[in-house]
Amino acid sequence: MIITTTENIPGRNYKIIGIVRGNCVQSKNILKDMTQAFKSIVGGELNEYTKMVDEARTMATERMIEEAEIQNADAIVMVRYGNGAVAPDASEIIAYGTAVKFID
Repeated sequence: MIITTTENIPGRNYKIIGIVRGNCVQSKNILKDMTQAFKSIVGGELNEYTKMVDEARTMATERMIEEAEIQNADAIVMVRYGNGAVAPDASEIIAYGTAVKFID
């Protein structure tokens, strides 16, 4: 599966299948949250939060790919990511793009 943030794939023609997306809602781990609170006092990267967001982004991407595969897509173009809070201690990462089928 080719995944790109661009609108076009050089040298390839395709027809649009439709929008595909995947999302993941992650909640904070209370123990990790406490360690990160201490870290924020002295400054620096909050590594545990970075890992959490990266894992959520990976899951959202995998789910988007699965949806494209169900639709027999060859690629996903114009991929974008978004995030937002869905509860005080949980946030969502969404991956979305346009599934396409190659034509000759």
